[in-house]
Amino acid sequence: MNTTAMQSPDTPAAKLAFQLYIAIGIAVFLLMMIAGAAFRAIQATWLPIPANYAYEIMTLHGAGMVGVSGLAGAAVMWYFLRRYVALSTAMFLTMLALSLVGVVMILGAIGIGRFAAGWTFLYPLPAKSMGIWGTHAAAAFVGGLVFIGVGFLLFYLDCAIALIRRYGSLVKALGLDRLFGSGPVDTSLPPTVVASTMVVIINILGILAGAVVLVMTLVNLYVPSVAFDALLMKNLIFFFGHVFINATIYMAVIGVYEIVPKYTGRPWMISRPFLASWAAVTLIVMAVYPHHLLMDYAMPKWAVVTGQVLSYLSGIPVLLVTVYGALTNIHRSGLEWDLPLRLILFSLFGWAAGVIPAIIDGVIRVNLVMHNTQWVPGHFHFYLLLGLVPMLLGSLLYACTRGQWKETALDRASFWTFGVAGAVFCFAFLVAGWQGVPRRFAVHDGAWLSFAQIGTLAATLVLVAAVVLGVRLLARLPRASLSA
Repeated sequence: MNTTAMQSPDTPAAKLAFQLYIAIGIAVFLLMMIAGAAFRAIQATWLPIPANYAYEIMTLHGAGMVGVSGLAGAAVMWYFLRRYVALSTAMFLTMLALSLVGVVMILGAIGIGRFAAGWTFLYPLPAKSMGIWGTHAAAAFVGGLVFIGVGFLLFYLDCAIALIRRYGSLVKALGLDRLFGSGPVDTSLPPTVVASTMVVIINILGILAGAVVLVMTLVNLYVPSVAFDALLMKNLIFFFGHVFINATIYMAVIGVYEIVPKYTGRPWMISRPFLASWAAVTLIVMAVYPHHLLMDYAMPKWAVVTGQVLSYLSGIPVLLVTVYGALTNIHRSGLEWDLPLRLILFSLFGWAAGVIPAIIDGVIRVNLVMHNTQWVPGHFHFYLLLGLVPMLLGSLLYACTRGQWKETALDRASFWTFGVAGAVFCFAFLVAGWQGVPRRFAVHDGAWLSFAQIGTLAATLVLVAAVVLGVRLLARLPRASLSA
């Protein structure tokens, strides 16, 4: 089987679709960074905005960042997976169109309807606004998530069908037949196919769970007499949300598998440890979410114990094989460093470092006092800002230059500013959490202000660097190519 031949046609429509994803993704990422920096400035008392508006900004930042991370990750996955299976450009554009409809509904819910319940829309909060927002505003927000979810579901179903047509089943596309087969492993299966199959499995199930809880929330909004079990709703919400946001980096890491070998001239070969890691994380990432419910004492003990134990393991298998594979691939390869490669390799540090505070928070005794503090945003900002974002940027920059990047002093300055200021921004959260500063509070006590002020300054520097990198990417957007 020829696994390197382009399976999806390189048409003008496909190229335009990919360019739209890049342009919209960069714009939304920058806007959501501005919203996040503004929320930090409000906490630092440097931006005199009332608390109710601050929570609207927080809701916008959270929902927007999760959504655009998913779209950008899907763009990277689509860009590389289409080389091995026949994907539909129309379905790819349909996801974008439905997502844009959802975004408009969410913006209306927040900007006009004053919805401010957070991106997790935790039941029954959308219906308990104390008069701050109305039923229609809550329904618009939830309905916007439904549109976005339907778009992603159609995209993943298209990927699933394409994988099954090419490899016979998702089991074979995940490499389980090779993992458990006898004799040497057949290494012809591309890592991109394995990673994409894992994402397809977990996100189809996660989005279906999200659809159930979103519809239940809409019913409760308009028929309050129809109430649902709050613990069931919370489980569905966190299963959906946790799977979705984790899948973003599993889509983006495909860029590592595809791009690093282009610089080194060495193929990225699968092995039994590689296949075992992806098989394990397929199950782990769906079972780990109860670590968010350790304080819900009505949870079954087995579920809480499972969630805690798996918290220690959730990101480690794939992280280890990816980092080890990248380091061994570049060792003594004589490659030439440029901005896309720097970003991709730096992202592995952000991913690995972001896992450490997550594991610490998974310890029950720590979780008792830390989970509702800024320790948690410190963890996921490390994981996303310093892991996912540079991984996406590096992959997209490479797609627009095909390894012909001419690095400048501005590139290097932006890279180091982003990395150092981003680390300071995350550590400001972690140290504040260690000191017990609560998460999500718009109004901070005097003793907490220094953390927010340092975080705001760091966020501003990150934003400046991100603008430079984003503009550099957009300037090369016309050169984007879908060919290998």
